[in-house]
Amino acid sequence: MVKFLKPNKAVIILQGRYAGRKAVIVKNFDDGTRDRAYGHCLVAGIKKYPAKVIRKDSAKKTAKKSRVKCFVKLVNYQHLMPTRYTLDLDLKDIVTIDSLQSKDKKVSACKETKAKFEERFKTGKNRWFFTKLRF
Repeated sequence: MVKFLKPNKAVIILQGRYAGRKAVIVKNFDDGTRDRAYGHCLVAGIKKYPAKVIRKDSAKKTAKKSRVKCFVKLVNYQHLMPTRYTLDLDLKDIVTIDSLQSKDKKVSACKETKAKFEERFKTGKNRWFFTKLRF
């Protein structure tokens, strides 16, 4: 079978707290691990999307609307829907399995991911990734 769930692939979370949110695969585990015997992957996603920015907004308001909240999580392959999009964003050094072990490591990983996501949003690249999923 062709392996299509690769790092930097944009996916949509289908189950759980972040259902309907977009995420990007950081690392995948096709054969599973000792703790999780099924195929799963480490994802970094958007918990709160940036709001729509309009021309008449002040710089302060634009900065506030451009904020992004993110999450880092291990997700079963069954709970992901792959998309055709990829993000050429290097999160391997920031988000690791070790960062999920303790609360403060996870918070710091989320903060660094948030900074990367906001930087990418402000450049205007990957516009689809930063918009809410409509149904």
